[in-house]
Amino acid sequence: MPLWDSHDARDLVCNGMSKTPPNLTNLPPEVQAYVAAQTAELSELKQAFLGSSLGHATVQKRLKDEMASVDAALSAERTAHARAIQNRDTIIADLRLQLHGHNKHRFGSKSESSAQLALELILEELEIEQAVETDDEPSDAEAKPPRTPRKRKPFPKGLKRVQKTITPSDACTDCGGSFKVLGTDVMEELEYVPGHYIVNQIGRPRLACTCCEAVVQAEMPSRPIPKSFVGPALMAHILCCKYGYHLPLYRQSQMFANEGIDLSGSLMAGWVGKCTKLLERVSDAIRDHVFEAQAIFMDDTTVKLLQKGNGKGKNKTKTARLWVYARKEDTWASGAPPAVWYQFSTSREAEHPSKHLESYEGYAHADAYAGYNDAYRTGRVKEMACMAHVRREFFDLYESTKLPVAGEAVLRIKKLYDVETQARFLPPAERVALRQEYAKPIFDDLEVWLKEQLGKISSKTPLAKAIKYALARLPKARPYLDHGFLELDNNTAERAVRPVAVGRKNYLFMGSEAGGKSAAIAYTLIETAKMNKVNPKAWLAWVLERIQDHQANRINDLMPWAYQDMIDAKNAEAEAKDAA
Repeated sequence: MPLWDSHDARDLVCNGMSKTPPNLTNLPPEVQAYVAAQTAELSELKQAFLGSSLGHATVQKRLKDEMASVDAALSAERTAHARAIQNRDTIIADLRLQLHGHNKHRFGSKSESSAQLALELILEELEIEQAVETDDEPSDAEAKPPRTPRKRKPFPKGLKRVQKTITPSDACTDCGGSFKVLGTDVMEELEYVPGHYIVNQIGRPRLACTCCEAVVQAEMPSRPIPKSFVGPALMAHILCCKYGYHLPLYRQSQMFANEGIDLSGSLMAGWVGKCTKLLERVSDAIRDHVFEAQAIFMDDTTVKLLQKGNGKGKNKTKTARLWVYARKEDTWASGAPPAVWYQFSTSREAEHPSKHLESYEGYAHADAYAGYNDAYRTGRVKEMACMAHVRREFFDLYESTKLPVAGEAVLRIKKLYDVETQARFLPPAERVALRQEYAKPIFDDLEVWLKEQLGKISSKTPLAKAIKYALARLPKARPYLDHGFLELDNNTAERAVRPVAVGRKNYLFMGSEAGGKSAAIAYTLIETAKMNKVNPKAWLAWVLERIQDHQANRINDLMPWAYQDMIDAKNAEAEAKDAA
């Protein structure tokens, strides 16, 4: 609005300028000259103004233009100021979110990251790699000169000795005569019984027939690692301690030393490499079982891979990956045993999950990683988004900034989980009916509400990012409303990732690609046993005792659920005898 109107202008020009100038004789000459010049100029302006019929409109237009310019400048300044405040608030919210994340995910103790520890772990992983890549029986072209046998320190005398005798038969197969003992070959095998160690003294007497003088001797039983002195239960114990309970081999070596047993980390590393290579058949069978499911859960996590050959005397690592593919169907009363399959890769490129999933057909619960898109494009693998990831975006935002909209989103998603609590363990058809009646309206309202909230806020804020992520994932989470065998989230895979996350804090890195593959096999076996509530040590010992002679086409007989069925049957038989 103008500060003064046209009437004021006319009064100023017509009245103010017509007054007789005051007496200036007492003023300095230069002031008198200035006043005279101004009076002449005002007089000319008066004549021009009064002589022009457009003078009034011109002045008024000028005044309006000037005020409009001032208003535009003030508006632009206010807009710039508001934008600066918004940018500042966005930066503050981002920094608060980052600070909250850093405070939540603290690093563990650095007390074991010394150079000596790193050296122990490097040697351990490299020895596992060497054991995996070395054949037990080299070809003639690659035959190596015989090496000096390693002098093993005798087992402590205090360890319990369990004597076992193996004989070929009770009578001579040639003439039916009885045997007399000529001598006995005795091999000592270190074995583990829960809580203590024993030494199996396996004797194989050389027997001579009293009638025809034929000499016979029983063959050595098959062993997990030929020409070694490790028993299957001890080997299972070492594997579970390293990959199930995250104890590096150098620590286990110290524990054995406390019992007076001389087992170096180097020796055990060779055992681990050879055993995981032997058990790969079982791991492959678990993979086949996982990919028979209508829906799987998949995720990945980082591990450090040692980089060799840099020539600078310093060891560097790169980021590698362990991929997880799990099957768990008890929530919809399937009855199929749960299982999880791990795979190692040196990078996170899309080619790895595409290769892993090349034989799978069905739904896959997963996060928003774009590397899965190649598998989805085949049409064989259908995406099922994870609502836990959607909820986590809002939960972290609310926990750090206390934004009411983020809190409201968390409460709305909680209502979906309340429905899932009622649907758990029901058959698929009943789960679908329950979800359609109660969960679908909540799901639809959530999507509409998020779109409304997005239109009210700046697109650059952390809240807008969380809403955009949710709106992108909700259409891909909707299939669970129509299929009872699907879940609302990918938590099964995330639970399978946790053992790796705990383990990498202890062993720090994989020594090689072969070592990473050994770890993936061990994790597959141990974590699958845990999912089926089977003692992994007992089951692995049972498998290692049999696998060398087991038929390849009957590998499913060695699965942990088959082992548990056998144990349950024996217990039931024993209870029946006791009752009788």
